[in-house]
Amino acid sequence: MGSKVVVIGAGPAGIMAAGRAADRGCDVVLLEKNDRIGKKILISGKGRCNITNDTDIEGLIENIPGNGNFLYSAFYTFSNTDLLALLNEYGLETKVERGGRVFPVSDSSKDVVDTLQKFLNSKKVKVSLRSQVEDILIQGNSVKGVLLKDGRELECSSAVLATGGESYPGTGSTGDGYRMAKKLGHSIVQLKPSLVPLLAEETWVKELQGLSLKNISVLITDKNGRKLYEDFGEMLFTHFGVSGPVILSASRHILDYDFRNVKLLIDLKPALDEKKLDERIQRDFEKFSRKQFKNSLDELLPQKMIPVVIELSKITPEKFVNQITKEERKTLVKLLKSFELNIAGARGIEEAIVTSGGVSVNEVNPSTMESKLVKGLYFAGELLDVDAYTGGFNLTIAFSTGYLAGSSV
Repeated sequence: MGSKVVVIGAGPAGIMAAGRAADRGCDVVLLEKNDRIGKKILISGKGRCNITNDTDIEGLIENIPGNGNFLYSAFYTFSNTDLLALLNEYGLETKVERGGRVFPVSDSSKDVVDTLQKFLNSKKVKVSLRSQVEDILIQGNSVKGVLLKDGRELECSSAVLATGGESYPGTGSTGDGYRMAKKLGHSIVQLKPSLVPLLAEETWVKELQGLSLKNISVLITDKNGRKLYEDFGEMLFTHFGVSGPVILSASRHILDYDFRNVKLLIDLKPALDEKKLDERIQRDFEKFSRKQFKNSLDELLPQKMIPVVIELSKITPEKFVNQITKEERKTLVKLLKSFELNIAGARGIEEAIVTSGGVSVNEVNPSTMESKLVKGLYFAGELLDVDAYTGGFNLTIAFSTGYLAGSSV
């Protein structure tokens, strides 16, 4: 029998580390404080689970603004294609969607978790649920065991810490791993929410709460008008501001601005340039020439947006359409092409999809995921100070670093 390994946390990183270590002949116990494995996987991708992204290794690194270069060894050891091959081998069929996002054909994240369970079963990994770890025990400068919250001690020669970040605490990622790593001498880079809904200064967003916009483009600029990010896709208005895929991606680009002093400009009609949109509005105005302005926008905009657009356009709502001036029409065009919101901050880390910050990568060997400070201590997944944009990249990091840690223990 190989060495005794304890893996702490049965998310994507921990599952992969445990399965890989067992495959190499180690005696592995996988500890999970929840009553099931893969709890965060179940809610990822709105319950569909965006497993990875169909790009090459350079493409993966480009989408990881938080210390992407640290991950070269992990991705070369276990790439996105290796991950998909493993899942396919255990019966999961996958498909590629827009932006290279990879999902299970069934659109069910439960099937991903069930597949990972089959993988663990086939490698004979002992999984211990409702088992919360209190501390990692060290002797000399090496791991010698783990102490559970219920007082039990498990001896081991290696421990893989894969407890996740601090986002979505309901899934069990409540920052335990940071506390344990810090106690063992590791530096924790400041934790911030990433891929997080944004707050708007404007109070009228409340009136748009629940409205989803598809096929819009967004531009984020700093207060001097310098472009920070642009994207195309869908977004959602909330009672506090904005959310949805393009907003979550955008949030990572303004993390360094502390989510303040930036503007969000939404192009509600990206398929039409200003001239074409003006012609379109003129056609609508001809059609509804005897109507009041407030009743002339039904074919152009979602119902919920009309009162807000009228207010922002400063055109009198009761004005008859055939009396609207060319200048007023031009103002309306500009408003629809550049619908502006001032960003006033972000929601808390508990609402973020991922945590930016974490165990400093300077103290972890990128070729093995072993701590440079404590022999036999390994890290994997979101606990590390690595984070990516949306699109399956964060899960890829978890699976790859988990596999590398499992290959090294």
